[in-house]
Amino acid sequence: MTSDPAQRQRQLRSALAPERWPLPLEALPPDTVLVGGAVRDGLLGRLPERPDLDLVVGEEAIGLARRLARRWGGSCVVLDQERSIARLVVAGWTIDLARRAGACLDDDLARRDFTVNAIALPLAGGELVDPQGGLADLAARRMVAIREANLLDDPLRLLRGIRLACELDFSIAANSWAWIRRHHDRIGTVAGERVLAELERLATSASGQRGLAQVLQAGLLEPWHGDADGAATALLEPLTPARASEAGLTPEESAAALPLARLATVLDAEAIGRLHGSRRLQQRCQRLRSWRQRLSPGASLPLPSPDGLPEAARLSLQRQLETDLPALLLHLDPPVARIALERWRDTEDPLFHPRPPLDGRRLQQQLALPAGPLLGQLLDHLTGERAFGRLPRQADEGRTLTLARSWLAEQSHPRHG
Repeated sequence: MTSDPAQRQRQLRSALAPERWPLPLEALPPDTVLVGGAVRDGLLGRLPERPDLDLVVGEEAIGLARRLARRWGGSCVVLDQERSIARLVVAGWTIDLARRAGACLDDDLARRDFTVNAIALPLAGGELVDPQGGLADLAARRMVAIREANLLDDPLRLLRGIRLACELDFSIAANSWAWIRRHHDRIGTVAGERVLAELERLATSASGQRGLAQVLQAGLLEPWHGDADGAATALLEPLTPARASEAGLTPEESAAALPLARLATVLDAEAIGRLHGSRRLQQRCQRLRSWRQRLSPGASLPLPSPDGLPEAARLSLQRQLETDLPALLLHLDPPVARIALERWRDTEDPLFHPRPPLDGRRLQQQLALPAGPLLGQLLDHLTGERAFGRLPRQADEGRTLTLARSWLAEQSHPRHG
């Protein structure tokens, strides 16, 4: 970020490119200012192509948002009736409009969470407004809370500060960190959905393992009993993009596996349920946790290869983690993980993607076998025989049926030793 104010101003306006916005600046009140993440990220040179825009206006914002929606073909959602905050969604853009809090813009900015989010750009022209020293903190790459009371106005800010510091690769100022730790229990008053959304964003960050370790250190998951056994911090350490690359994951595979592995490390299914996470997310995280613990009950790293599991357990692992296996492989030695990953990528591999060689309906037709537990057991048996190579991958139907009849006969007349 340049230190020259005029150059900084030009670069920011160029990055924001308001001519690309879905409504012209002339449609907004002349006192409108842009605040928050778009200004911060524009100054840091990390602005996305279509940033969310947070606008502060001097008038009643809900009515303004409704008028703009009618004029420019968008939709308006009221976010806070009392404070007059509304969201305008138009042409794929999200624009939040808020009535200025306090007697002047400086009052409004003084009520925000962190100094780097309290920089305002007047859209009609003029210099950046920075009464809280956010520009200096951006240059120093540090997160500084404006006031202790501001964090408590919305305790989600305790978690958001860590998430932003992680995403931006900033340090957290000592006083701000002390406030976060002092009031960590207040996060329990925040709606679970909001907390989980922040945790999921943090888990997807490049340094998400570090940020989640700070969350644990601050005690911000205590209301939901996150990391009840205290082992998560050590388990988080290897969950890095570098480790994923060593294990052979592609960027796409890493983008799916790392967040899941990190989230499952700090939250079990019960905690995710209390945070109102989906049933599917609960199941994915719990399965991953269960197999990680089963492979290494003492939580030692790296995990041993699953090759040593009994056949039934190995088959169960591959079934339960068929989609999410790379998240478990992150905990293995990279050379071992690479071998497993190559097999997992082969969608026809009979162990890593276990399927019966014949479906249940065909078996019923050919063997006059009714639906029921015995049919399910037969399907499991055939799947295992194929998975472990005792039935060739490309075995014809006749050979499969012969094996099935032999197994059924064994069930009718079991051998006695």
